[in-house]
Amino acid sequence: MTSTSKDLIVLGSGPGGYVAAIRAAQNGRQVTIVEREALGGICLNWGCIPSKALLRSAQLYHDMKRASDFGFQTDGLKLDFPKIIGRSRDVAGKLSSGVNFLMKKNKIEVLMGTGSLEGSNRLTVRENSGNTTTLSYKDIIIATGARPRPLPGVEIDGEVIHTYRTILDYRRLPQKMLIIGAGAVGIEFAYFFSTLGVQVTVVEMLDQILPLEDTEVSQQLQRIFVKNGMVIKTSTAVSDIKRSGKVISATLKGKSEEEKWSGDCCLVAIGFMANVENIGLEKAGVKVDRGFIKVDEFMRTNVPNHFAIGDVVGAPQLAHVASHEGIIAADAAAGKTKHPMSYDNVPGCTYCQPQVASVGLTEKALKERGIKYKVGKVPFAAIGKAIAIGEQDGFIKVLIDPDVGEVLGVHILHSEATELISEAAVIRSHEGVAASVVDTIHPHPTLSESVMEAMALAMGRPINV
Repeated sequence: MTSTSKDLIVLGSGPGGYVAAIRAAQNGRQVTIVEREALGGICLNWGCIPSKALLRSAQLYHDMKRASDFGFQTDGLKLDFPKIIGRSRDVAGKLSSGVNFLMKKNKIEVLMGTGSLEGSNRLTVRENSGNTTTLSYKDIIIATGARPRPLPGVEIDGEVIHTYRTILDYRRLPQKMLIIGAGAVGIEFAYFFSTLGVQVTVVEMLDQILPLEDTEVSQQLQRIFVKNGMVIKTSTAVSDIKRSGKVISATLKGKSEEEKWSGDCCLVAIGFMANVENIGLEKAGVKVDRGFIKVDEFMRTNVPNHFAIGDVVGAPQLAHVASHEGIIAADAAAGKTKHPMSYDNVPGCTYCQPQVASVGLTEKALKERGIKYKVGKVPFAAIGKAIAIGEQDGFIKVLIDPDVGEVLGVHILHSEATELISEAAVIRSHEGVAASVVDTIHPHPTLSESVMEAMALAMGRPINV
């Protein structure tokens, strides 16, 4: 065993960890990343990026099947499912290599191995090469991420029963699939497999799909999915999950009815749990609260010089949140605290088709808090660019304060919703008002005009609706 002194260590190289490492290097720190599996973490290798590559394939397949609407004939269209999966893995590999380049560019040392805190600012690293090293450090940023939450009594076998991790490298297209959980992960995979012709049933215990989103958005998305052949059961529990050979069966119990389901594939997508075990938090004295590392607004734990970011500190468990937390932690560790972490303006995105994107409060939340608001809702069927490109499904809903026009929330259902939400996030981050958007000239014809039109409608100044 060898012992080495380090300046700043980042434990984990996901979108929080590697961003924190780069920012720390920019702040003049000597940085070491400890990563047990692959640079880029889950997001780049087994999450955000490869899943979006799959969704792009599904969208292209959908578009090609309706090519006749645009004047093209595509007789004999076939899909190659193993190649679709293979492309997704290639995309992930390229981006992981890109993170490796960034580490070299910023002179960040990378140790491939498993790290465990020992207390007294020491970290033991069991390197993948077989060596064991003890590192002392001035500061450490813990970014160990999260893993799929298991369903009690259900064994993930990677053949019939999956999490997002195993399904991303599954080379056989199933015929009949059960997806348990209708959050962003469940809904994205439901869209992907349903578009490729799989009989998909989605089960959600709560009363709407995408439970964190605007109710009206979720309801319309559900209607679109059901129209396209998907089966969706909300307020429904799943029990008696059993595997027999390559067949899986389950009981689906709703409020007033119960039915048996059987098929050849099941995806468990019921959320995530933080990777707080076996990393020495107890030895270091780092506090954990309800399964997550407890931090303050500058991502500091209760132990001096120990920071934590990303999924390991809790919701919202999103890559872009982890990256921002990483910047805040790296600055705080360098004594350059610019602003505290705030979760009031985090965009949420679901990349099915049509996409869902939102920022700020929902109507339900505003009502629960007793906050007065005005609504501006514009269907994309009223937006010229949406009609021209054949993407008329969906709408944009803007919620503003009735007195000063403060933008309280924006909710979008459209094929390009995730690209449209940033304008709303910027306005909110600068404490802007709806008039700021309405009085800004938007190019025509564009989808971004929908944001302006919805703001104008909420203000009582509509032009085109």
